[in-house]
Amino acid sequence: EMTSDCLLGTVVIPVLNEAQQMDHLLLDVLTKTGGRWHVIVVDGGSRDATVGITKRYPVELLSAPAGRAFQMNMGASRAKGELVLFLHADTRLPMQFNTHMEHFMAGSLVWGRFNVRLDSAGYRLRVVANLMNLRSRISAIATGDQAIFMKLDTFREISGFDEIPLMEDIDISKRLKQLSRPFCIADPVVTSSRRWQQDGVVYTILLMWFMRLAYWLGVSPQRLWRWYYGNSL
Repeated sequence: EMTSDCLLGTVVIPVLNEAQQMDHLLLDVLTKTGGRWHVIVVDGGSRDATVGITKRYPVELLSAPAGRAFQMNMGASRAKGELVLFLHADTRLPMQFNTHMEHFMAGSLVWGRFNVRLDSAGYRLRVVANLMNLRSRISAIATGDQAIFMKLDTFREISGFDEIPLMEDIDISKRLKQLSRPFCIADPVVTSSRRWQQDGVVYTILLMWFMRLAYWLGVSPQRLWRWYYGNSL
């Protein structure tokens, strides 16, 4: 057990029914963080084997109401070390993760994100990922797929994620960029292309643009959630 002063920080992973990938996810995170990070998995009420699998690993397991923002705030409330990074269950960190985080800590910026690569060999999805990275660089807005990280003090200063059902990543980026521009790491995290392949590239891009535009025009995250999931909160 490392004392909190040896730790670089905490990785918070919100999960819900991710049993199929928990072994791969946790082995990968524990390897890449090299014992220098506290890892917290926050379960949103999984009905599969997610919790049982997580208990086999040297990570802290918490439960929270379903919803990424609630889960990530709960995890961050137990964070140790100077930094906190939020990782989606279908995203993998780069090999040189600790080196990148040391470079971030040595500078004056208070938050950052990685470039993203989709785990498909397809040309169209490579273009999509390049456009996502370019848009993020220009707008200084990060999405949850990009493994957003920040100083733990900064997270507390801005009172964490707004507990809304969608767009919590866009919302926190807007508040963080008032404090500093993001530290952008070109070495990418690799995220699943599952959603893109299920729904089709063009449809997924148009849907994301539409949702962002609607959010920017003032449509509430609750209403967007209902549109997105065809459901009511």
